[in-house]
Amino acid sequence: MIVIAGTIPVKAAAREEAYKLATMLEDATRKEPGCLAYTFYADRNDPNTFFIFEEWESDAALASHFQTAHMKQFLQQAPQILAGPPVAKKYTVTSAAPLSV
Repeated sequence: MIVIAGTIPVKAAAREEAYKLATMLEDATRKEPGCLAYTFYADRNDPNTFFIFEEWESDAALASHFQTAHMKQFLQQAPQILAGPPVAKKYTVTSAAPLSV
């Protein structure tokens, strides 16, 4: 499994547009083959920072995601909404199990 986690700084004046664009991307991406989870969250302390969390079945599924029309649309519109470069990390997970507390 592949996990992507990161932050996306958005311009305060473009926050609503960023939210709509993120929602479009999230809805479309969740329907992709190999997508296990895909979610944006706004930071409670800084609403102009979005967190992204993704889970993919494989590197191939993630690579296919970057070729979709909705991802290309997001990347095309990103310069108008971003306040700086996104920061993300890719994790390759060899096993996962429910967490017991």
